[in-house]
Amino acid sequence: MIILLSSLKSNLIHTSRNVVIGLTLLVTLSGCVTALVAGVAIATVDILHDRRTVGEYIDDSAIEVTARNIVVSKPEYRKAAHLKPTSWNGILLVTGEIDSEQVKPQLISKFSNIQGVRQVVDETSITGKTRLLARSNDAWITSKVKSRLVLKTGLDANRVKVVTTRGSVYLMGIVTREEAEKATQYTQTVRGVKRVVKVFEYQEPK
Repeated sequence: MIILLSSLKSNLIHTSRNVVIGLTLLVTLSGCVTALVAGVAIATVDILHDRRTVGEYIDDSAIEVTARNIVVSKPEYRKAAHLKPTSWNGILLVTGEIDSEQVKPQLISKFSNIQGVRQVVDETSITGKTRLLARSNDAWITSKVKSRLVLKTGLDANRVKVVTTRGSVYLMGIVTREEAEKATQYTQTVRGVKRVVKVFEYQEPK
């Protein structure tokens, strides 16, 4: 089980003006305009309740786009890897499958060198790509976990990021230890969850 122990100060975004500025930079700073524009509508809602600053939100989005571009940058990577890179405050979680022991260290090394990445949490497996049914089941688990967290703890996707791969649920975010404990407990009660991995950064309650 991975637990990242760091103490951060909460930095909430209160105005829509900040959001507009952040989104403008997001599109300007990357050449992958098409990929980023698709997330603009979601970002205007999500970031208002996010514990990351606008700058950190933008950096994480850029890290994820860069990581996805790395995966498709070479034919051997595209053939071997089915990965989901997820960044939260500079912590890059990489889940999924790589069917080549030679390709895996190459990709992890490239992910580590992405600007803004503070740490790579490698949760990839050396195995073949999962089938559509398994991915659909993972999506269902993610949806159920998110719903349960909102209903039981009030922690929605803007506070706790939920990623599910092969029945393993990864929880990311900037939370208090009490919030982390509650989120873990309720996640474990969702049918189909095989294990829960905490990739949290902790802040002291005010």
